Amino acid sequence: MFKNYFVITIRNLLKNRVYSFINIAGLSIGICCSIMILLWVFDETSYDTFLPKSDRLYQLMVNAEFDGKINSWNSVPLPTYQAMKDADVNIKNAVVADWGGEHLLTVEENPILKKGYYVSDEFLEMFEFPLAYGEAASVLDEPSAIVISESTAKALFGDEDPINKIIRVDNKSDLKVSGILKDVPGNSSFEFDFLIPYTQWRQVSPWVVDNEDNWGNYSFQVFLELNEPINEAAVESSIQNMLIEHGEEDLKPELFLHPMLRWRLHSNFENGVEKGGMSDYVNLFTVIAVFILIIACINFMNLATARSERRAREVGIRKSVGSRRIDLIAQFIGESVFISLIAFVIAVVSAQLLLPFYNDLVDKQLSIDYSSAQFWWFSLIMILLTGLISGSYPAFYLSSFQPVKVLKGKVKVGKKASTPRKVLVTLQFGFSIILIIGTIVIYQQIQLVKGRQLGYNKENLITVDFTEEIGKNYQVLKQELLQSGAVEAMTRSNSAITSINSNNFVGWPGKPEDQRVIFTTIATEYDYAKTMGIKILEGRDFSEAFISDTSAIIINKAGLDLMNLEDPIGTELDLWGDKRTLIGIVDNVMMGSPYQAVNPMFMILDPDWTNVLTLRLSKSNDLEATLAQVKGIFTEYNAAYPFEYTFVDEEFQKKFTTINMTSRLANLFATLTILITGLGLLGLASYMAEQRTKEIGIRKVLGASVFSIVSIMSKDFSRLVIISFLISAPLAWWLLDKYLERYPIRTELAWWIFPLTGFIALVFAIVVVTTQSLKAAHANPVTSLRSE
Repeated sequence: MFKNYFVITIRNLLKNRVYSFINIAGLSIGICCSIMILLWVFDETSYDTFLPKSDRLYQLMVNAEFDGKINSWNSVPLPTYQAMKDADVNIKNAVVADWGGEHLLTVEENPILKKGYYVSDEFLEMFEFPLAYGEAASVLDEPSAIVISESTAKALFGDEDPINKIIRVDNKSDLKVSGILKDVPGNSSFEFDFLIPYTQWRQVSPWVVDNEDNWGNYSFQVFLELNEPINEAAVESSIQNMLIEHGEEDLKPELFLHPMLRWRLHSNFENGVEKGGMSDYVNLFTVIAVFILIIACINFMNLATARSERRAREVGIRKSVGSRRIDLIAQFIGESVFISLIAFVIAVVSAQLLLPFYNDLVDKQLSIDYSSAQFWWFSLIMILLTGLISGSYPAFYLSSFQPVKVLKGKVKVGKKASTPRKVLVTLQFGFSIILIIGTIVIYQQIQLVKGRQLGYNKENLITVDFTEEIGKNYQVLKQELLQSGAVEAMTRSNSAITSINSNNFVGWPGKPEDQRVIFTTIATEYDYAKTMGIKILEGRDFSEAFISDTSAIIINKAGLDLMNLEDPIGTELDLWGDKRTLIGIVDNVMMGSPYQAVNPMFMILDPDWTNVLTLRLSKSNDLEATLAQVKGIFTEYNAAYPFEYTFVDEEFQKKFTTINMTSRLANLFATLTILITGLGLLGLASYMAEQRTKEIGIRKVLGASVFSIVSIMSKDFSRLVIISFLISAPLAWWLLDKYLERYPIRTELAWWIFPLTGFIALVFAIVVVTTQSLKAAHANPVTSLRSE
């Protein structure tokens, strides 16, 4: 019996090659899209799951009231590290860490820059990143130890055994390799090449020691391991008021726990409550994957039911010789599952070939793990699910034919199936219209934020990491760079112009007692505004001509609007318990998220608080020569470090990484969705033209024009597109309005997008149908009416 079913399936596929190709091609594209989307989804949802205790690990975070709302952040005072160990019996362990960064690692004459963390000695015991050599409980015990990854060991020592070898860190500390880490996977929240003990951090950074009893400096990361995840609420309750109990009453700060398995997908907080993050994109593309697969299945259903008349006699004969309806249902579903299997194999091969391009698109290293049992279970489920969804309606429909009527030729199955087909076509175009509208709106959102005024000139601006050696030679370095003509201006600051590393509170005359507003904090020296190209609206910049500028302050326009000072220059502002004289107002500068309004900001003159240099290169037709000249001077005064720089405009573009990826994926999958819809429509239009061959022949004999015949053929499909637009447009508006809610700076849902999309869908449908209508309209009526 099964052999018979298989033979019939193959015969039907070969006999109807065009429709078989359309069916299999549509399913293959749909499944391939779904596989590629789900590879990205699985990668995003797998973050940190490779760690054995990931369900018991948490980051300590703070909720505090200011700016008229509850704000959440993940930096805490250093004393909380030790306090957590005794805070609750359900806390098994605690770890403190810095924020990670690049450090110079040197072995003999081989210097390389690698990213690493200073961490307390419990880190590897808690997080259990796998070690190729060493014991997690002891490798970070000694202050002079360093644990490096396998790839770092290879880069520094080649094939030599690195254990107990000396690495010079930042050209000042000689550390001994105590352990080798296996390279950290790409789906880890921690990305690092080495770890250095917290005790070494204390030795090289006196400010760390100074803050070990300071409950007011929120500059550290603290992580906890609980005995059991079920104890999370109890622990939160016991530690919630710890900061208030230690004198931090002003902001009413409360500590809470953020589970490790939610770091990647649920990183955004609004008014003290989790408010999405990457989970929004994961959900969005999961829905798109389902939509695309459904559209591909709809194609199958439409063509299968449309061509059901060809198989009606087969059903009648089978029933007349004793076949039960359940047998016929099994046969037709089996055929659809077999077609699904063929389409799945083609889809996997296509996905494998496209993966290199797709990885560039999403900036990941995704791969299909054929050795994984999970992959084969997923494959089986997708094949069966696709086969069942696409074949269920045709199977039940075909098996319902009455053998007596079918064999007498009295069943007009094409008309009987027209209503379900119309519903399915309407659904197809509805999904396509939603995706097209979504693609247009996402593009508009990107253009809106990219077109915002930055408040500075990012062209020819580069940043270089600050080092102690640069600090010793800063003035002579700056002088030589300016005299060389390669650099127009240069300054140093606590953060790059594209990021915010510090926030603080400021007092001003007339400030309400209960008003707490966070100010972006820029510590800099002379020539900051000049180097960045920031416009000074009132007053002046810091100047070497004024010794008093060490107690001066500059604010931005957002800060001035908040303070509402009528005659601001010369006003005394309160900062950290001291009075500072306001000497200048600068234009708003977009340093943080381009999707949010610019925060109030103040600048102070503090050259000792420096993390980065910013240089404005002179305009030149030979940028490489200019950079080579700058490199030569840096090499002279910062010889231990390789000259590495970042263009500010490139760093600025990274702010759009996620939304750009969303836009590219939306464009790609919207295009493929339209292609799948077009394939199905082409096949259905072709079949409908074939079914109406005699009708068209009669119309031509009676004098109908080609245009009138094409119009008749196109009318039904045009009506369906219009109905699908009327249904999907309001749904698209609601979904996109919800999507844009995450952005304080957001584009408007312009009314013209919706009719434009409907028009595009209508034209597309008419063009596809017209290709088949013209073919039928130009056919010789003698051929189609010969048997009449």
